[in-house]
Amino acid sequence: LPVRMMVGLLYLKYAYNLSDDQVLERWLESPYMQYFTGEVYFQHELPCDPSSLTRWRNRLDEAGAEELLAQTIEAAKTLKAIRPRELRVVSIDTTVQEKNIAHPTDSRLLEVARAKLAERAAEAGIKLRQSYARTGPRLNRQAGRYAHARQYKRMRRVIKRQRTIVGRLLRDIDRKATPDQMADLAETMHRARRLKEQKTKSKNKLYAFHAPEVECISKGKARQPYEFGVKASFAVTAHKGLIVGARSFPGNPYDGDTLAEQLEQTAILTDTPVKTALVDLGYRGREVDGIRILHWGKPKRMSKAEKRLLKRRQAVEPSIGHLKADHRMRRNFLKGALGDAMNPILAAAGFNIRWLMRWLVVFWRWILSGMLRLLDQRGSVVPSILKPAAT
Repeated sequence: LPVRMMVGLLYLKYAYNLSDDQVLERWLESPYMQYFTGEVYFQHELPCDPSSLTRWRNRLDEAGAEELLAQTIEAAKTLKAIRPRELRVVSIDTTVQEKNIAHPTDSRLLEVARAKLAERAAEAGIKLRQSYARTGPRLNRQAGRYAHARQYKRMRRVIKRQRTIVGRLLRDIDRKATPDQMADLAETMHRARRLKEQKTKSKNKLYAFHAPEVECISKGKARQPYEFGVKASFAVTAHKGLIVGARSFPGNPYDGDTLAEQLEQTAILTDTPVKTALVDLGYRGREVDGIRILHWGKPKRMSKAEKRLLKRRQAVEPSIGHLKADHRMRRNFLKGALGDAMNPILAAAGFNIRWLMRWLVVFWRWILSGMLRLLDQRGSVVPSILKPAAT
Protein backbone atom coordinates (compact mmCIF):
# COMPACT_ATOMS: atom_id res chain seq x y z
CA LEU A 1 0.00 0.00 0.00
CA PRO A 2 1.27 3.55 -0.72
CA VAL A 3 2.89 5.26 2.25
CA ARG A 4 0.94 8.44 1.45
CA MET A 5 -2.30 6.48 1.77
CA MET A 6 -1.42 5.10 5.22
CA VAL A 7 -0.05 8.41 6.51
CA GLY A 8 -3.14 10.26 5.24
CA LEU A 9 -5.48 7.76 6.90
CA LEU A 10 -3.64 8.19 10.22
CA TYR A 11 -3.88 11.99 9.97
CA LEU A 12 -7.61 11.77 9.20
CA LYS A 13 -8.23 9.25 11.98
CA TYR A 14 -6.83 11.58 14.64
CA ALA A 15 -8.07 14.81 13.04
CA TYR A 16 -11.70 13.65 13.17
CA ASN A 17 -11.61 11.34 16.24
CA LEU A 18 -12.40 8.15 14.31
CA SER A 19 -11.58 4.49 14.85
CA ASP A 20 -9.75 2.44 12.21
CA ASP A 21 -13.07 1.12 10.87
CA GLN A 22 -14.76 4.52 10.91
CA VAL A 23 -11.98 6.36 9.08
CA LEU A 24 -12.13 3.83 6.22
CA GLU A 25 -15.93 4.15 6.03
CA ARG A 26 -15.65 7.96 5.88
CA TRP A 27 -12.85 7.71 3.31
CA LEU A 28 -15.05 5.58 1.06
CA GLU A 29 -17.80 8.22 0.86
CA SER A 30 -15.71 11.43 0.90
CA PRO A 31 -13.92 12.60 -2.27
CA TYR A 32 -12.01 15.15 -0.18
CA MET A 33 -10.50 12.46 2.03
CA GLN A 34 -9.62 10.36 -1.00
CA TYR A 35 -7.87 13.31 -2.65
CA PHE A 36 -6.01 14.03 0.60
CA THR A 37 -4.60 10.48 0.59
CA GLY A 38 -3.39 10.72 -3.02
CA GLU A 39 -6.28 9.32 -5.07
CA VAL A 40 -6.96 10.90 -8.48
CA TYR A 41 -10.25 9.15 -9.28
CA PHE A 42 -13.12 8.45 -6.92
CA GLN A 43 -12.81 4.96 -5.43
CA HIS A 44 -15.70 2.63 -4.60
CA GLU A 45 -13.80 0.02 -2.59
CA LEU A 46 -11.91 0.17 0.69
CA PRO A 47 -8.15 0.71 0.18
CA CYS A 48 -7.22 -1.81 2.90
CA ASP A 49 -8.49 -3.80 5.84
CA PRO A 50 -8.79 -1.90 9.16
CA SER A 51 -6.24 -4.27 10.72
CA SER A 52 -3.66 -3.04 8.18
CA LEU A 53 -3.72 0.34 9.93
CA THR A 54 -2.91 -1.35 13.23
CA ARG A 55 0.03 -3.29 11.81
CA TRP A 56 1.37 -0.27 9.93
CA ARG A 57 1.08 1.89 13.05
CA ASN A 58 3.11 -0.65 15.03
CA ARG A 59 5.83 -0.60 12.36
CA LEU A 60 5.78 3.22 12.39
CA ASP A 61 6.93 3.26 16.05
CA GLU A 62 7.31 6.35 18.23
CA ALA A 63 10.01 7.94 16.04
CA GLY A 64 7.77 7.69 12.97
CA ALA A 65 4.87 9.28 14.88
CA GLU A 66 7.15 12.18 15.85
CA GLU A 67 8.02 12.63 12.16
CA LEU A 68 4.30 12.93 11.34
CA LEU A 69 3.97 15.64 14.01
CA ALA A 70 7.10 17.41 12.72
CA GLN A 71 5.62 17.53 9.19
CA THR A 72 2.51 19.37 10.44
CA ILE A 73 4.76 21.96 12.13
CA GLU A 74 6.81 22.28 8.94
CA ALA A 75 3.62 22.81 6.94
CA ALA A 76 2.63 25.67 9.26
CA LYS A 77 6.05 27.27 8.77
CA THR A 78 5.92 26.81 4.98
CA LEU A 79 2.45 28.41 4.79
CA LYS A 80 3.72 31.20 7.06
CA ALA A 81 0.85 30.46 9.40
CA ILE A 82 3.35 30.77 12.23
CA ARG A 83 6.56 32.79 12.42
CA PRO A 84 9.85 31.26 13.58
CA ARG A 85 10.12 33.64 16.52
CA GLU A 86 6.72 32.44 17.80
CA LEU A 87 8.17 28.94 18.15
CA ARG A 88 10.65 30.18 20.75
CA VAL A 89 7.99 30.81 23.42
CA VAL A 90 6.02 27.72 24.45
CA SER A 91 3.52 26.83 27.14
CA ILE A 92 3.97 23.38 28.69
CA ASP A 93 1.69 21.26 30.86
CA THR A 94 1.02 17.60 31.69
CA THR A 95 -2.17 15.57 31.78
CA VAL A 96 -3.20 11.96 32.25
CA GLN A 97 -3.90 9.83 29.20
CA GLU A 98 -6.34 7.26 30.52
CA LYS A 99 -6.12 3.68 29.33
CA ASN A 100 -9.19 1.86 28.06
CA ILE A 101 -9.72 -0.27 31.17
CA ALA A 102 -12.55 -0.85 33.62
CA HIS A 103 -12.31 0.72 37.07
CA PRO A 104 -9.94 -1.59 39.00
CA THR A 105 -11.76 -3.10 41.98
CA ASP A 106 -10.23 -6.02 43.91
CA SER A 107 -13.19 -8.34 43.32
CA ARG A 108 -13.24 -7.74 39.56
CA LEU A 109 -9.47 -8.13 39.14
CA LEU A 110 -9.44 -11.39 41.12
CA GLU A 111 -12.32 -12.75 39.02
CA VAL A 112 -10.46 -11.84 35.82
CA ALA A 113 -7.36 -13.59 37.16
CA ARG A 114 -9.39 -16.73 37.97
CA ALA A 115 -11.01 -16.76 34.52
CA LYS A 116 -7.68 -16.25 32.72
CA LEU A 117 -5.97 -19.01 34.69
CA ALA A 118 -8.78 -21.47 33.93
CA GLU A 119 -8.82 -20.47 30.24
CA ARG A 120 -5.05 -20.74 29.72
CA ALA A 121 -4.89 -24.04 31.62
CA ALA A 122 -7.59 -25.50 29.35
CA GLU A 123 -5.69 -24.27 26.25
CA ALA A 124 -2.50 -25.94 27.54
CA GLY A 125 -4.33 -29.25 28.15
CA ILE A 126 -4.13 -29.12 31.96
CA LYS A 127 -7.16 -30.64 33.68
CA LEU A 128 -7.83 -28.62 36.82
CA ARG A 129 -9.37 -30.12 39.92
CA GLN A 130 -11.96 -27.35 39.85
CA SER A 131 -12.28 -24.18 37.73
CA TYR A 132 -14.86 -22.36 39.93
CA ALA A 133 -16.71 -21.31 36.76
CA ARG A 134 -19.96 -20.79 38.68
CA THR A 135 -18.60 -19.77 42.07
CA GLY A 136 -16.29 -17.04 40.72
CA PRO A 137 -18.89 -14.86 38.93
CA ARG A 138 -21.30 -15.32 41.85
CA LEU A 139 -18.71 -14.04 44.34
CA ASN A 140 -17.90 -11.07 42.07
CA ARG A 141 -21.57 -10.05 41.96
CA GLN A 142 -21.88 -10.57 45.70
CA ALA A 143 -18.91 -8.30 46.47
CA GLY A 144 -20.43 -5.57 44.29
CA ARG A 145 -23.73 -5.77 46.13
CA TYR A 146 -22.07 -5.61 49.55
CA ALA A 147 -19.98 -2.61 48.46
CA HIS A 148 -23.11 -0.83 47.19
CA ALA A 149 -24.86 -1.48 50.49
CA ARG A 150 -21.78 -0.30 52.44
CA GLN A 151 -21.48 -3.67 54.13
CA TYR A 152 -17.71 -3.64 53.94
CA LYS A 153 -17.00 -6.43 56.42
CA ARG A 154 -19.02 -8.85 54.32
CA MET A 155 -17.40 -7.50 51.14
CA ARG A 156 -13.91 -8.13 52.53
CA ARG A 157 -14.90 -11.66 53.47
CA VAL A 158 -16.00 -12.34 49.88
CA ILE A 159 -12.77 -10.86 48.46
CA LYS A 160 -10.76 -13.06 50.82
CA ARG A 161 -12.62 -16.07 49.42
CA GLN A 162 -11.76 -14.94 45.86
CA ARG A 163 -8.08 -14.69 46.77
CA THR A 164 -8.22 -18.22 48.16
CA ILE A 165 -9.68 -19.50 44.88
CA VAL A 166 -6.94 -17.83 42.81
CA GLY A 167 -4.33 -19.35 45.09
CA ARG A 168 -5.87 -22.82 44.69
CA LEU A 169 -5.75 -22.54 40.90
CA LEU A 170 -2.13 -21.38 40.97
CA ARG A 171 -1.08 -24.32 43.15
CA ASP A 172 -3.09 -26.78 41.04
CA ILE A 173 -1.34 -25.60 37.87
CA ASP A 174 2.06 -25.74 39.63
CA ARG A 175 1.47 -29.39 40.51
CA LYS A 176 0.20 -30.58 37.12
CA ALA A 177 2.05 -28.47 34.51
CA THR A 178 5.09 -29.78 32.66
CA PRO A 179 8.14 -27.50 32.20
CA ASP A 180 7.01 -26.62 28.65
CA GLN A 181 3.47 -25.85 29.81
CA MET A 182 4.85 -23.82 32.72
CA ALA A 183 6.89 -21.69 30.30
CA ASP A 184 3.74 -20.92 28.26
CA LEU A 185 1.75 -20.04 31.39
CA ALA A 186 4.50 -18.11 33.19
CA GLU A 187 3.28 -14.58 32.33
CA THR A 188 -0.38 -15.35 33.16
CA MET A 189 0.59 -16.95 36.47
CA HIS A 190 2.91 -14.06 37.34
CA ARG A 191 0.13 -11.50 36.86
CA ALA A 192 -2.39 -13.64 38.76
CA ARG A 193 0.06 -14.01 41.63
CA ARG A 194 0.60 -10.23 41.72
CA LEU A 195 -3.15 -9.65 41.96
CA LYS A 196 -3.50 -12.25 44.71
CA GLU A 197 -0.69 -10.81 46.84
CA GLN A 198 -1.15 -7.05 46.41
CA LYS A 199 -2.69 -5.12 49.30
CA THR A 200 -4.02 -1.58 49.77
CA LYS A 201 -0.60 -0.09 50.55
CA SER A 202 1.39 -2.19 48.06
CA LYS A 203 3.77 -0.54 45.59
CA ASN A 204 3.69 -1.22 41.83
CA LYS A 205 0.15 -2.54 41.89
CA LEU A 206 -1.47 -4.20 38.87
CA TYR A 207 -4.59 -2.31 37.78
CA ALA A 208 -5.53 -4.25 34.63
CA PHE A 209 -4.75 -7.87 33.82
CA HIS A 210 -4.34 -7.18 30.09
CA ALA A 211 -2.45 -3.87 30.54
CA PRO A 212 0.25 -4.15 33.23
CA GLU A 213 1.73 -0.80 32.16
CA VAL A 214 -1.24 1.14 33.63
CA GLU A 215 -0.43 3.44 36.56
CA CYS A 216 -2.61 5.18 39.14
CA ILE A 217 -2.11 8.96 38.91
CA SER A 218 -3.64 11.63 41.13
CA LYS A 219 -3.81 15.17 39.68
CA GLY A 220 -5.83 16.73 42.52
CA LYS A 221 -9.15 16.85 40.69
CA ALA A 222 -12.19 16.85 42.99
CA ARG A 223 -14.40 15.16 40.40
CA GLN A 224 -11.82 12.45 39.60
CA PRO A 225 -9.28 11.88 42.39
CA TYR A 226 -7.49 9.03 40.58
CA GLU A 227 -6.93 8.35 36.89
CA PHE A 228 -5.50 5.14 35.45
CA GLY A 229 -3.14 5.46 32.52
CA VAL A 230 0.13 7.26 31.81
CA LYS A 231 1.32 10.86 32.20
CA ALA A 232 1.54 12.84 28.95
CA SER A 233 3.16 16.23 28.36
CA PHE A 234 2.35 18.82 25.67
CA ALA A 235 4.11 21.96 24.45
CA VAL A 236 2.03 24.63 22.69
CA THR A 237 3.11 27.91 21.12
CA ALA A 238 2.10 30.66 23.51
CA HIS A 239 0.51 32.96 20.92
CA LYS A 240 -0.95 30.77 18.17
CA GLY A 241 -1.81 27.50 19.93
CA LEU A 242 0.03 25.15 17.56
CA ILE A 243 1.22 21.97 19.31
CA VAL A 244 5.00 21.68 18.93
CA GLY A 245 5.73 18.84 21.34
CA ALA A 246 3.96 15.78 22.75
CA ARG A 247 5.22 12.72 24.55
CA SER A 248 4.34 10.28 27.33
CA PHE A 249 6.26 9.74 30.57
CA PRO A 250 5.78 6.29 32.12
CA GLY A 251 6.50 5.90 35.81
CA ASN A 252 4.47 8.96 36.92
CA PRO A 253 7.48 11.31 37.34
CA TYR A 254 7.31 14.73 38.98
CA ASP A 255 6.20 17.32 36.41
CA GLY A 256 9.43 19.27 36.77
CA ASP A 257 11.49 16.20 35.89
CA THR A 258 9.75 16.00 32.49
CA LEU A 259 10.62 19.58 31.51
CA ALA A 260 14.12 19.05 30.06
CA GLU A 261 13.05 16.10 27.88
CA GLN A 262 9.95 17.92 26.65
CA LEU A 263 11.95 21.00 25.67
CA GLU A 264 14.55 18.83 23.92
CA GLN A 265 11.83 17.12 21.84
CA THR A 266 10.25 20.49 21.00
CA ALA A 267 13.55 21.90 19.73
CA ILE A 268 14.09 18.82 17.54
CA LEU A 269 10.58 18.84 16.04
CA THR A 270 10.50 22.59 15.30
CA ASP A 271 14.19 22.89 14.35
CA THR A 272 14.12 26.07 16.44
CA PRO A 273 15.68 26.51 19.91
CA VAL A 274 13.19 27.33 22.67
CA LYS A 275 14.04 30.54 24.55
CA THR A 276 11.15 30.79 27.05
CA ALA A 277 8.93 28.11 28.64
CA LEU A 278 5.75 29.09 30.47
CA VAL A 279 4.77 26.52 33.12
CA ASP A 280 2.58 26.16 36.20
CA LEU A 281 3.70 25.67 39.79
CA GLY A 282 4.00 21.91 39.29
CA TYR A 283 7.38 22.59 37.65
CA ARG A 284 8.93 24.50 40.55
CA GLY A 285 12.52 23.77 41.45
CA ARG A 286 13.71 22.78 37.98
CA GLU A 287 15.84 24.85 35.60
CA VAL A 288 17.10 24.12 32.07
CA ASP A 289 20.36 25.62 30.81
CA GLY A 290 19.87 28.41 28.27
CA ILE A 291 16.06 28.52 28.63
CA ARG A 292 14.08 30.99 30.71
CA ILE A 293 11.48 29.14 32.84
CA LEU A 294 8.59 31.36 33.93
CA HIS A 295 6.04 30.47 36.61
CA TRP A 296 4.24 32.29 39.41
CA GLY A 297 6.51 30.88 42.13
CA LYS A 298 8.76 33.99 42.21
CA PRO A 299 6.57 36.97 41.22
CA LYS A 300 8.76 39.59 42.92
CA ARG A 301 11.73 38.77 40.70
CA MET A 302 9.73 39.10 37.46
CA SER A 303 9.45 42.18 35.28
CA LYS A 304 6.13 43.55 34.05
CA ALA A 305 6.81 42.16 30.59
CA GLU A 306 7.43 38.68 32.01
CA LYS A 307 4.23 38.83 34.07
CA ARG A 308 2.30 39.89 31.00
CA LEU A 309 3.84 37.05 28.99
CA LEU A 310 3.09 34.54 31.73
CA LYS A 311 -0.63 35.20 31.33
CA ARG A 312 -0.33 33.19 28.10
CA ARG A 313 0.55 30.09 30.16
CA GLN A 314 -3.13 29.08 30.15
CA ALA A 315 -3.04 28.71 26.34
CA VAL A 316 -2.13 25.05 26.78
CA GLU A 317 -5.26 24.21 28.81
CA PRO A 318 -7.90 24.49 26.03
CA SER A 319 -5.54 22.66 23.68
CA ILE A 320 -5.43 19.70 26.08
CA GLY A 321 -9.22 19.87 26.39
CA HIS A 322 -9.62 19.69 22.60
CA LEU A 323 -7.11 16.84 22.40
CA LYS A 324 -9.20 14.84 24.84
CA ALA A 325 -12.60 15.72 23.40
CA ASP A 326 -11.84 15.75 19.67
CA HIS A 327 -8.59 13.85 19.00
CA ARG A 328 -8.72 10.48 20.81
CA MET A 329 -6.92 11.47 24.02
CA ARG A 330 -9.90 10.83 26.30
CA ARG A 331 -9.23 7.07 26.20
CA ASN A 332 -6.18 5.36 24.79
CA PHE A 333 -7.29 2.31 22.79
CA LEU A 334 -3.79 1.43 21.53
CA LYS A 335 -2.09 -1.60 23.04
CA GLY A 336 0.85 -1.68 25.40
CA ALA A 337 3.57 0.81 26.28
CA LEU A 338 4.12 1.57 22.58
CA GLY A 339 0.47 2.60 22.28
CA ASP A 340 0.89 4.88 25.31
CA ALA A 341 3.88 6.53 23.62
CA MET A 342 2.31 6.95 20.17
CA ASN A 343 -1.22 8.09 21.01
CA PRO A 344 -0.35 11.59 22.39
CA ILE A 345 1.93 12.30 19.42
CA LEU A 346 -0.63 11.22 16.82
CA ALA A 347 -3.36 13.14 18.67
CA ALA A 348 -1.19 16.27 18.49
CA ALA A 349 -0.65 15.69 14.74
CA GLY A 350 -4.43 15.42 14.23
CA PHE A 351 -4.93 18.62 16.24
CA ASN A 352 -2.41 20.46 14.05
CA ILE A 353 -4.14 19.26 10.86
CA ARG A 354 -7.41 20.81 12.06
CA TRP A 355 -5.48 23.92 13.18
CA LEU A 356 -4.06 24.33 9.65
CA MET A 357 -7.51 23.89 8.08
CA ARG A 358 -8.95 26.63 10.29
CA TRP A 359 -6.03 28.92 9.46
CA LEU A 360 -6.56 28.41 5.71
CA VAL A 361 -10.25 29.31 6.06
CA VAL A 362 -9.39 32.54 7.91
CA PHE A 363 -6.61 33.36 5.42
CA TRP A 364 -8.80 33.01 2.35
CA ARG A 365 -11.60 35.00 3.97
CA TRP A 366 -9.08 37.78 4.56
CA ILE A 367 -7.92 37.59 0.90
CA LEU A 368 -11.53 37.67 -0.36
CA SER A 369 -12.46 40.62 1.85
CA GLY A 370 -9.39 42.52 0.57
CA MET A 371 -10.42 41.87 -3.03
CA LEU A 372 -13.95 43.11 -2.35
CA ARG A 373 -12.65 46.32 -0.76
CA LEU A 374 -10.36 46.91 -3.73
CA LEU A 375 -13.22 46.44 -6.21
CA ASP A 376 -15.43 48.82 -4.24
CA GLN A 377 -12.71 51.50 -4.21
CA ARG A 378 -12.31 51.26 -7.98
CA GLY A 379 -16.06 51.43 -8.51
CA SER A 380 -16.14 48.02 -10.19
CA VAL A 381 -19.28 45.96 -10.27
CA VAL A 382 -19.03 43.32 -7.55
CA PRO A 383 -20.89 40.12 -8.41
CA SER A 384 -23.75 39.55 -6.00
CA ILE A 385 -22.46 36.05 -5.20
CA LEU A 386 -19.27 37.57 -3.73
CA LYS A 387 -21.08 40.13 -1.58
CA PRO A 388 -21.42 39.08 2.07
CA ALA A 389 -24.95 38.56 3.32
CA ALA A 390 -26.58 41.47 5.13
CA THR A 391 -26.85 39.40 8.28
